[in-house]
Amino acid sequence: MTVRKIIHVDMDAFYASVEQRDNPALRGKPVTVGYGAARGVVAAASYEAREFGVRSAMPSVTAMRKCTSLIFVPPRFEVYKSVSSQIREIFAEHTDLIEPLSLDEAYLDVTENKQNIPLATDVANAIRARIKEVTGLNSSAGISYNKFLAKMASGHRKPNNYYVIPPGRGAAFVASLPIEKFHGVGPATAARMHAMGIATGADLAELTMDDMSARFGRSAQYWFDLSRGIDEREVKPNRERKSIGAEDTFRDDITTIDEARALAAPLADKVWSVCDSRHLFGRTVTLKVKFADFEQITRARSLPSFVRDRETLGNVVETLLAATFPPRMPVRLLGVTISNFDRSETPQADQMALPIE
Repeated sequence: MTVRKIIHVDMDAFYASVEQRDNPALRGKPVTVGYGAARGVVAAASYEAREFGVRSAMPSVTAMRKCTSLIFVPPRFEVYKSVSSQIREIFAEHTDLIEPLSLDEAYLDVTENKQNIPLATDVANAIRARIKEVTGLNSSAGISYNKFLAKMASGHRKPNNYYVIPPGRGAAFVASLPIEKFHGVGPATAARMHAMGIATGADLAELTMDDMSARFGRSAQYWFDLSRGIDEREVKPNRERKSIGAEDTFRDDITTIDEARALAAPLADKVWSVCDSRHLFGRTVTLKVKFADFEQITRARSLPSFVRDRETLGNVVETLLAATFPPRMPVRLLGVTISNFDRSETPQADQMALPIE
């Protein structure tokens, strides 16, 4: 079988970098995209801000305590979407097999590419150079033979770099990877893995298929393959999505509706920016809540008409939060999802889970 050549391109601190590009006074300074008000939350942080421990989804008051010189810039989603479109056009110069994950990252299958460049590494670096030329922004790339490893590779030497995991090194790379670094493994899953004595990919690979089935049920095959560097998923540019969602696990559990409102706002912003850019208008809004004991609930509301603006989405999220708070116990995660799309106006739906940047 032909070995696939998969690239994962990820923009570096995308929102914050756009703001620093457009305002020279912000360059080299700790910048966050978000609002510095008492109930604000960090949507994105520049690398200068990250050096102080500032992270996305962090309450603004916490971020300001970590970095007293922190600069807050309100988000400009229309600008971010415009830059994202420029980046997609660059991708399309090389391949039609593009699977966007968010405004600032995507998988590309360049096994056969339009420029007939034999090495995927050269394709990736040509794309990165072109992105820099057109947008003035830096990006990182991961190159491998499957999607999981390409994703892992792109973050391995960030920022403004690339990393290659060839077929002969895939299993060894996974073996050395801490389980919490696996794409898709959040704090709750990592905690359960550690409770099972699984700290690395090597620990996971020691389990037999029977062990996997006993511990992970229907997900056993997924983990069995992944622990061995196997991922057969194709890059699917035209996949139809049933929902668009964003969620975040908080550093500190929350208990008040004011905290929930502040932390749900950037999730709704993320979801709406994709809905608007993709012309995906749904009727059902779902709020996901995970408690400190890892129990999870969802609350949904279906509207008589499609959600066509950010204000409507925010109002529905507010209603769902009001019905949930005060919670029975502290909350560790919130998620916002839109589904039940109007397919008559949908050109393509190619985005789903959106982590806060």
